Amino acid sequence: MSAAAAPNLDLDSFLAAVGRQDDTLAAAGAVLRQIASAAIEVANLISLGQLGGGVGVTVGTENSDGDTQRKIDILANEIFIGFLQGCPVAAVLSEELSRPLVLDPAAPVALAIDPLDGSSNIDTATAVGTIFSIVPAIVKATEPAEHFLRPGRHQIAAGFVIYGSQTSLVLTFCDGVHVFTLDREAVVFRLAIPNVSIPQDSVEYAINASNYRHWGGSVRAYVDDCVTGIDGPLARNHNMRWIASLVAEAYRILARGGVFLYPADQRPSYFAGRLRLIYEANPISLLIEQAGGAATDAVQRILDRRPTELHARTPFVFGSSEPVHRIVRYHTDPQFSAERSPLFGRRGLMRL
Repeated sequence: MSAAAAPNLDLDSFLAAVGRQDDTLAAAGAVLRQIASAAIEVANLISLGQLGGGVGVTVGTENSDGDTQRKIDILANEIFIGFLQGCPVAAVLSEELSRPLVLDPAAPVALAIDPLDGSSNIDTATAVGTIFSIVPAIVKATEPAEHFLRPGRHQIAAGFVIYGSQTSLVLTFCDGVHVFTLDREAVVFRLAIPNVSIPQDSVEYAINASNYRHWGGSVRAYVDDCVTGIDGPLARNHNMRWIASLVAEAYRILARGGVFLYPADQRPSYFAGRLRLIYEANPISLLIEQAGGAATDAVQRILDRRPTELHARTPFVFGSSEPVHRIVRYHTDPQFSAERSPLFGRRGLMRL
């Protein structure tokens, strides 16, 4: 069944068609059904705002990697874990757990999940989300961490749920990217946007400019050239966006292109970047690449990186392929310093 040929397709029918291909994909589809059901419950909780009992308040605890937890982080994690009980999933790695939770050691897939990304925005009605990654389980793994400590190119499915003006599930089974939006009357996710395609180029970039003083020279140079606009080496005016919600930034880029930068910087806790490789950067990168974009750590393709620890962090640059590759060049091209020399005047990167 072609997603493109059935714009009113519901998620269950889509997953049934995917599952007929092989048993591993059928197991991934079963996990996706439960993720979708759990997401509806989380969406309902978030939609209550302060009526939900202050779900955005901090609770005085930290997650596995030292970040302050909010009530909604803990609740969302409990909801997703609860819905995954009985699923054909070997182990679950969550941002809120220090070690993977073993569910069914004989199951064919493993799941990595950020149950509630962007929870610091929850009380400002900014879009937040759930990010997930599904990989084939390693047969006879000696410990559950083995399922997750491998490059992101091993993913067989990935996606995120965005909770905002709409609740939408964005997913890929490595066959393109499809957006399913929650029909609240029927309580069903329906195909809203099949076969998402990211424009190759864009003049929009997203970065937290308040950290300018902490950035390395290559990031500063790129942003400086964007700010200089038509009078600089890029020879175009640019627009900056910053929502401070990874799923919201990714959804905007999937909808209309652009580039997102969350670089490493000079602060001690940012030397290796800030976003998590396994359950944030990997699934977003798979989606972006499947939609025709690119995703790197500013030098290397994200999906080729092998994590050395479960909650490893990474710099992250993703979006339209042209600006992403341009940013890599700012970091790696040995001619770059010559091109920026005053001796070359206005002869910038785009004018060679």
